Amino acid sequence: MILASAQVFSSYHFIMGLSIIVILSYFFNLIAHRFNIPSVILLIALGITIKMGLERFGLSLPEQYQFIFLEVMGVIGLIMIVLEAALDLKLQKKKKWLLIKSFLVALIVFLISSAGIAYLFTFMLTMPFQIGLVYAIPLSIMSSAIIIPSVANLLQEKKEFMIYESTFSDILGIMAFYMLLGGIKSGANGTGPWTIAQELTLSTLLTAVISLIFSYLMVILFQNIKGHGKLVLMVCILTFLYALGKINHLSPLLLILMFGLILNNKEVFFRGPLARFNKDTDGLSHVLLDEFKVVTIEASFFIRTVFFVLFGMSIQLHTLSDPMVLAITGMVLAILYIVRYLNLRVFVQTSIFPELYIAPRGLITILLFYAIPKELQFEDFNSGILLLTIISTSLIMMLSLMLSGRGDNIDEMEDAILESVNATDAMIAQSPPTSTVSSQASVSGSNDKQE
Repeated sequence: MILASAQVFSSYHFIMGLSIIVILSYFFNLIAHRFNIPSVILLIALGITIKMGLERFGLSLPEQYQFIFLEVMGVIGLIMIVLEAALDLKLQKKKKWLLIKSFLVALIVFLISSAGIAYLFTFMLTMPFQIGLVYAIPLSIMSSAIIIPSVANLLQEKKEFMIYESTFSDILGIMAFYMLLGGIKSGANGTGPWTIAQELTLSTLLTAVISLIFSYLMVILFQNIKGHGKLVLMVCILTFLYALGKINHLSPLLLILMFGLILNNKEVFFRGPLARFNKDTDGLSHVLLDEFKVVTIEASFFIRTVFFVLFGMSIQLHTLSDPMVLAITGMVLAILYIVRYLNLRVFVQTSIFPELYIAPRGLITILLFYAIPKELQFEDFNSGILLLTIISTSLIMMLSLMLSGRGDNIDEMEDAILESVNATDAMIAQSPPTSTVSSQASVSGSNDKQE
């Protein structure tokens, strides 16, 4: 029996179920913050539980509803995730080296990991390399949605590095994925590799110029708009421009990235002749930006909740015990962490714990996985590889943060002990030595008696 029948499943049941899932997701976040357990694991487990419960009563969720919902939410999710990442990037001169270092690590790790996993899929699953690369890119992207709230208790320098690296990883991975799809589509139409490269380069440059112009215009526009509805209008314009860019085979994520960077770094982009356009009416720099960040964070929370639960519902549990799935997942993890270790050793050159193990896969991985066109899907690819990679990287991050937290506590205890010892030494140094004074008094008393 299918859940979509009007007698069994109505729109009110759907609203109630979705509301309960979001409420549970909120409590999962509290649990994750308290016990360092990634909420992604709890959401996937919730999806698996819901699927088992439905199957127990002979029900199932219609696939047509699932994929339509995923397609629409996927577009909005990508826009919100890239925008949220761009709004986290503060371009400051004193952080120039940190930005460069985190960008290089994100870029090199992403490129080498993608190529390595693609060759692995080509060898183990007999995929064409291009198709292997389509499946490898989502697995090579770190999840800033998981990392950013998880590194709050790290040292400031480590925390900033992880935030920047995961943000760059998200942006680079998403853009590379859609550029690859565009290149494969052009190749399928008989276009040669050199022509494909030229088309991608021209498309990227054209999109960058258009994105820069439109981003400036949008920031100027919203500085002069008064009244309510600014944020909704902004999101709608961005969504419209994104869809328009996709229809015209451009790279519209550049527009989202550029707009977020300019909005969050107006003092950098509005200089010289452009400074006169920087009108901070109604405290835009603080009020609008802060409100817009809240909108992106809340939207990302909802999308993350829905996607992980739906992903859990789509998992076939029996595939997790497949020896081939376990073997391929183990090799994927080996590639990810070996490449990450070598790059951190080169660029960081200090302690790389726990950064080495903070590399979870999450929302972006699932979004891009569901965005693979049907003509590029590989029937023999087991989605259990995706699930095990997400769960494994999240558990590894959880354990590393727990160990790191213990180390921080030990360091704090040592610092407290040292401070108390130093304070005691200072008090002793300032006070007269009582033992010496009493001994001198007794000696002088005996001398007096002798005299």
